[in-house]
Amino acid sequence: MRPALGTSRTRGTRSTPRSLFTSTLRSAAAPLGACCAALILLTAYTMTGLAGDPPPRITVVDARIIAPPRGASSTAAYFEIRNTGVSRDTLLYADSPELGVSAIRRAGGRERAGLTEQVWSVDVPAGGTVRMAPDGLGVLIVDPPVLKPGREVLYNLWFRYSGRVGVRVPVTTGAR
Repeated sequence: MRPALGTSRTRGTRSTPRSLFTSTLRSAAAPLGACCAALILLTAYTMTGLAGDPPPRITVVDARIIAPPRGASSTAAYFEIRNTGVSRDTLLYADSPELGVSAIRRAGGRERAGLTEQVWSVDVPAGGTVRMAPDGLGVLIVDPPVLKPGREVLYNLWFRYSGRVGVRVPVTTGAR
């Protein structure tokens, strides 16, 4: 016996657009879920600060501003910058909201006594220290206001990776 025209011996399943969408969605659910979970975990890991290079750890100690003599057109500030982190950082500039224009400079040394040159950046090595002193690096303060010994002034040191490091700096007499 032959089946009638238009019928088949087995019941066939015919795909409808809705069932095709459902089956596609089901097959994509596992990879899509895994991608979302990975993205959430990577975002959380990045937010902890542990991703990438470890950050430098900058501290500023032994800071001082030299009180200028009356009528002086400039004075200087000196800092000891310590990096206890495992990545280097770079001092880009220094400024104070209470003082005039500041610039990082390097003294000319014995051969060029009295001369200074501007320094555009200062590397602070990982685990290292940069000591500013009158015969080396320092911060030149142009047209300073009257600064009396014992006063403290807010100074900002700006680093490439650490950003702004603010420090209260005492005004002292004479360079040391």
